[in-house]
Amino acid sequence: MSVPGTVDIRPMTKADLESVLAIEQASFPHPWRYEHFLHELASPHSFPFVAVIEGAVGGYVCLMSLFEEAEILDIVVAPHLRGRGIARALLEHAVAIAQGKQAGIMRLEVRASNRAAIALYERFGFSRTGMRTKYYEGVEDALLMEKTL
Repeated sequence: MSVPGTVDIRPMTKADLESVLAIEQASFPHPWRYEHFLHELASPHSFPFVAVIEGAVGGYVCLMSLFEEAEILDIVVAPHLRGRGIARALLEHAVAIAQGKQAGIMRLEVRASNRAAIALYERFGFSRTGMRTKYYEGVEDALLMEKTL
């Protein structure tokens, strides 16, 4: 799937991990480690994808789909590329993959302070379903969201 002229979405490979880790580390105080991404690449239930912009990885999504449920485990855009529709393209792709895997529901969690991401998810039809208190670093709440596919 691609957004004409700007974003190409393709499966993540081991060769992408250096770029993926750089984005992860620039985006989170407690980023996933290399081993987390290797697990995603190896799992038959994981579907990691990268967004390539002008030949470089600019974002990624890690989707898990098992039976009738799908979950977005990680979706990130490089800080200098945010606001260009890349997260929207990744989310559209993740929803399409989950639907193709016959998932009936998609879930995710997001930092309660991440208003831009919450607004994007709500535009995609995700509803707020709960809260995990002090989930992130024992300080920040996680908002739970889901969407019927």
